This record gives sequence, structure tokens and C-alpha cells, in this order.
Amino acid sequence: MDDRKPVQAGDEAERAGIDVADERVAARTDSAGEAAAEAVATPTPSVAEGGTPVPDSALSAEQLDQLTADIIAALKTVYDPEIPSDIYEIGLIYRIDVGDEREVDIDMTLTAPGCPVAGEMPGWVENAVNAVPGVSRVKVNLVFDPPWDMSRMSDEARLAIGMF
Repeated sequence: MDDRKPVQAGDEAERAGIDVADERVAARTDSAGEAAAEAVATPTPSVAEGGTPVPDSALSAEQLDQLTADIIAALKTVYDPEIPSDIYEIGLIYRIDVGDEREVDIDMTLTAPGCPVAGEMPGWVENAVNAVPGVSRVKVNLVFDPPWDMSRMSDEARLAIGMF
């Protein structure tokens, strides 16, 4: 049984259905890529072994929301050269994980495993997010499960490529 409790995640990330996670907060997507209605908090122990107090987090909820918004803004500067929209709106970003020390892990995908920029795009993402003030480290993981499809695109991206 899941003993996590609901908390509010950042509106931008929740709208996009990506994970925004640190040890406390995560927004989830379902198998079809639709944003799940819940964000969850993982209980943090208040006392470590030996009776040493453990802080809940080095980041306040407000700091986490601001850093996440800044990271998303940076991701929106990276474009897939084959699609006239940024990778965030296309739905290539599956998860953003912000740790207590402001280290950022990102799970992203490509429109197709054989994408011509497969070797370059993760570096573009890393460079863009590394430029965000306050970020201490960025790790980009290229994943293909679940596979990307057009249903992951935002309305803004659909409009940009003429799907409406």
C-alpha cells in the first residue's frame, strides 16, 4: 500500500504531466502520457539512526517551485530541429528530479530512437539547464519507455506544427 500523501506540484509541470520530484514531491503521468491528478509526498524520516535530527529538505516548496519553473523555461529554449516547437511542449521531457542540493536529473526521450540528433540533444538539454542559476549539477537520461507519440504534445506544439 502506498503511504504517500497528496501535495501540490508546480502548475506548469503538472499541466505537462511530467515528474517534478525531489525526495518530497513527484507529479506522475499515466501510460498514455496524460497527467495524473495527484502529486505525492514521500515521508522523510525526522530522526536518523543514532537519534540525529534529519532536516526535511534543503529547499522550501517555494524555492523548489521557482527552480522548477526556471528549469522548464530553460528547457523551452531547446528545439527539436525537425519540429518547429521546443522539446518541452513536444512532450520529450518525461521527468525532472530536483534534489536537496539542487542537483537535477532529467528523463527525456526522442521522437524516434533513430533521431538524427540523438547523440546531441541530451547535451543541449544539459547545457540549457546548467545555465539556470542555482542548479548545482545536471544529469540527462535518455529513455524510450514509454515510447513518445504525438499525444504527448501540448496544444501550443500542435498549433505550431499545424495539427489544428
